[in-house]
Amino acid sequence: MITEAENSTTNRTRAAVDRFNAAFNKHDVDAVMNAMTEDCIFENTNPAPDGTRLVGALAVRAYWEKFFAANPDAFFEAEEIVATGDRCVVRWTYRKTKEGKPWHLRGVDIFKVRDGKVSEKLAYVKG
Repeated sequence: MITEAENSTTNRTRAAVDRFNAAFNKHDVDAVMNAMTEDCIFENTNPAPDGTRLVGALAVRAYWEKFFAANPDAFFEAEEIVATGDRCVVRWTYRKTKEGKPWHLRGVDIFKVRDGKVSEKLAYVKG
């Protein structure tokens, strides 16, 4: 049986991830970083096979600034969100224009939340 405290933690986790995703889709770097902890960890999907691991708000901010500049129409559509405790898994489709044509990629993010903010975002893609 889920306790009231566990349910409360799960709700806070889901709210933190929702804030992060909304800020991301607005390309609002300040809001994205406000949704993350100072000691945040972000594991990107590139380069294959293991991606890049960025640690700390300064490194993660620099990544998002470059990412949004290079991908002005980037949009993540959540297909499914499952939260429990301080963890949340988001199955998504990433859409943008590539070489003048619509393009997409599917994947999963695994989030960890601490004190109402994303402390870890680990990204994985299909194929």
